Amino acid sequence: MPLRDTLARADADLAAGRVPVARQRLRGLVSSFPNDLMLRRRLAEVYRLYGEPAEAGRWMYLEQDRDPGETSAFEARYRTAPQRMRALAWRGPESLAPSAFAREQLAAVRAACSDAMGHPVDWDTMPSGRSTDTKGSALTDFLAGAGCLVAVLAFLAIWLNGLAALFD
Repeated sequence: MPLRDTLARADADLAAGRVPVARQRLRGLVSSFPNDLMLRRRLAEVYRLYGEPAEAGRWMYLEQDRDPGETSAFEARYRTAPQRMRALAWRGPESLAPSAFAREQLAAVRAACSDAMGHPVDWDTMPSGRSTDTKGSALTDFLAGAGCLVAVLAFLAIWLNGLAALFD
């Protein structure tokens, strides 16, 4: 569905009081057009209707006229640079941003994320949500593998016991 038609439907949903449906339509549009600041602004307005300042701050983060309280709420919810980078969901280089302020914000978040990760990152290869703590994740991976092995061995023991009982 074209952008204009989807925006018209979102407006109709808002007028009819179907705020969740309008929010979902706008989230889909922002996902499809992540570099459109007007769509981000519209989504922030919907989150204001929900009374969610952190999400409103998330979608207004690239705007110079953003609300400082919403920006603080966003930064409090997404504390680390990698979390903020994922939350902003930008695609492509900062040069695609239509304003100098947005370009500066995106560059600052990307630079902070690169510092936190210990290697350069860009908006198209964002870090995953997986923890960078290798000790904790190695232990978790080992325990998960051991649990799966125990489950498979238990299944085989029950199956072999049933097979032996069948021929007795």
